[in-house]
Amino acid sequence: MKTLFKLRILQSLWTPPSPSRLFHKDNGRLVAHIVSHYESINRCEQELPEHFNFASDVLDKWSQLEKAGKRPAIAAFWWINDKGDEVKWSFEELGFLSRKAANVLSDPCGLQREDRVIVILPRIPEWWILNVACIRTGIVFIPGTSQLTAKDIFYRLQASKAKCIITNDTLAPAVDSVMPDCQFLKTKLIVSEGSRDGWLNFQELLKVAPADHNCIKTKSRDPMLIYFTSGSTGPPKMVEHSHSSYGLGFTVSGRYWLNLTPSDIFWNTSDTGWVKSAWSSFFSPWSSGSCVFIHNMPQFEPTTVANTLSRYPITTFCTAPTAYCMLVQHGVTSYKFMSLRHCVTGGEPLNPEVMEQWKTQTGLDIYEGYGQTETVTICANVKGMKIKPGSMGKASPPYDVQVVGDQGDILPRGEEGNIAIQIKPTRPFCLFSQYLDNPEKTASTEHGNFYITGDRGIMDEEGYFWFVGRSDDIINSSGYRIGPFEVESALIQHPAVAESAVASSPDPIRGEVVKAFVVLAPDFLSHDPEKLALELQEHVKKVTAPYKYPRKVEFVQELPKTVAGKIQRKVLRNKEWGRA
Repeated sequence: MKTLFKLRILQSLWTPPSPSRLFHKDNGRLVAHIVSHYESINRCEQELPEHFNFASDVLDKWSQLEKAGKRPAIAAFWWINDKGDEVKWSFEELGFLSRKAANVLSDPCGLQREDRVIVILPRIPEWWILNVACIRTGIVFIPGTSQLTAKDIFYRLQASKAKCIITNDTLAPAVDSVMPDCQFLKTKLIVSEGSRDGWLNFQELLKVAPADHNCIKTKSRDPMLIYFTSGSTGPPKMVEHSHSSYGLGFTVSGRYWLNLTPSDIFWNTSDTGWVKSAWSSFFSPWSSGSCVFIHNMPQFEPTTVANTLSRYPITTFCTAPTAYCMLVQHGVTSYKFMSLRHCVTGGEPLNPEVMEQWKTQTGLDIYEGYGQTETVTICANVKGMKIKPGSMGKASPPYDVQVVGDQGDILPRGEEGNIAIQIKPTRPFCLFSQYLDNPEKTASTEHGNFYITGDRGIMDEEGYFWFVGRSDDIINSSGYRIGPFEVESALIQHPAVAESAVASSPDPIRGEVVKAFVVLAPDFLSHDPEKLALELQEHVKKVTAPYKYPRKVEFVQELPKTVAGKIQRKVLRNKEWGRA
């Protein structure tokens, strides 16, 4: 019998799952059932409810189950920092605080439904309160990283027409410096223990705000969230998501890829300005009734991370591939991760070598997932599936994912093309609504029946997807198309390589060639660079097809990265081509 997607999703949100369905023990019959159930969701009819609000329809439901004793007695939110401070909230306490915060936004701040607010805060508890408060009030939440400059903030304020900005003492001066030129900005709210001229103080207002608040009845397709995302050309684009696209869209991810239950404590290390924080520090875990664990670290430090995994009962862990690389280089064999049972990653490709080392040191697999700011999880490896090192896994429900040609034609298995999501005759509800105020860019992502991700890949005979590279990262050298990831995967297998990034470099004969930027492991810093470069070139020729080897090698102290830890190959490519 065909099950309506609406019922399947909504029931999974707040029905306490039985361990036999959710704890994926590796026995054959149960695993087969789970994988079959996971893949069958793609065949379900998609029918959205007219109205949906994550705060009232999910978080408040978990609060009710919590009160009734139908959820395990663990926190919904658990926050620590390096100073020994700790915050723990139940779903009931989260509801209480977020209702008070909703009243702060509505009354002193004067914000109304669908007004936009930019929130630039580090990993502090107020970020989560304000996120939920915006959902309750129907206010559109626009996150930003704390590394934004005054110029970045000004662009975002003007482009989004945000009426309010919320930040802390660190960035308040930058906001004040551009305030005179921001005609849309009406209110500034500071999260601080002290006061600042021209700013409302969030902590003070929260203390006196009433605790009663009636959640706005938002429609499923009303705007909920905007992320600024960089492209290969032009300024950052505004990606708009609806209440259903993220609010409902991450249910499958939480249940299957992240393997979460209401008994789990999930730590995702992402910065609040990165979309992965919405994915894995908010919607996915709370859809599953899990505890969101946060360690507010100034920067990623392997010793601190390993100690935290040892000292706290974290069951599920998510961090970037680069961070896993740092952890295995640091070495974690001496640590005891007593509670840890499931590890995931995303954001950039995971080198098979790092996956193998993590498995050797911890006994745990890393389950890689793939998606974009514009989507939810597109592909994933889930428990019960065979893991193919280097693969992104299979298509994640409810997406129909294909590899297509430039005209939108589906390519044969094993042939490289554009990774794409079918959007006709029915557009998946968990796809972004639009690039705000940029209809031309929105339209340019659609070819035929498909949304084109901008990533190149291959689907093998078993339906596993293999990442080749961003369309603008692909190197075309003497007619050979070379993806940076395959060269980087070969380089990382050499003991001299701590990290690497590959980009195109101009060449008078071949047009462009592969250039490798290499961060050396400490034991190789004193080696002769010319001999080491030749050794690495020969190594790549042996590990992968010889035409892919880097004809140029440059040793660097560090690689350019985003705040999320993703390598910025575009920066290296532009430098090589004189476009920096």
